[in-house]
Amino acid sequence: MIRAFLGLALPDAIKSALTVQQFLLPLPRKVNPDQFHLTLVFLGEVPDHVLEAAHDGFASLRQAPFSLSLQGLGLFGGNRPRAAWAGVAPSAPLASLQARTERLALQAGCPVEVRRFHPHVTLGRFPPPALPLVMPMERAIAEGASFAAGPWQVTEMILWESHMAQGRHGHGPRYDELARYAFA
Repeated sequence: MIRAFLGLALPDAIKSALTVQQFLLPLPRKVNPDQFHLTLVFLGEVPDHVLEAAHDGFASLRQAPFSLSLQGLGLFGGNRPRAAWAGVAPSAPLASLQARTERLALQAGCPVEVRRFHPHVTLGRFPPPALPLVMPMERAIAEGASFAAGPWQVTEMILWESHMAQGRHGHGPRYDELARYAFA
């Protein structure tokens, strides 16, 4: 079984801008900037033959390069935040690409959780902090609402394997590249 996802890599200039934003936020646990990416579809834990079928589908996809920008910051988890993120400016080509890759993953037999696509780059993942720590985090996120970075040209998507960190000192998942799919 392989835990995998399809996503977009970010250029170094965008990662640098995100690292600055991350530094300005009082996050209990931050994502390593080397791991910054934008997930198109999380495939879950899949056997080799299902991953191979998904790979074949992704390789057959035709997509023109398109431009993306980051815009705004936010928290997932409501009153008990568990992740901080940078948002992606609305993009019709991105929404279309995500819908098509999700459909290909489902056709391949991946246990994709179909839900509304909320494109973002995760800056931090953490257990819900104690209430006194939530207010400064929410304030910092609100102050960063005008954050913007980009645009950059998206020219490929990447299939990554996700390895969960082991032990108490594990610092989030590690990603290994499995395949690249260049846009035409």
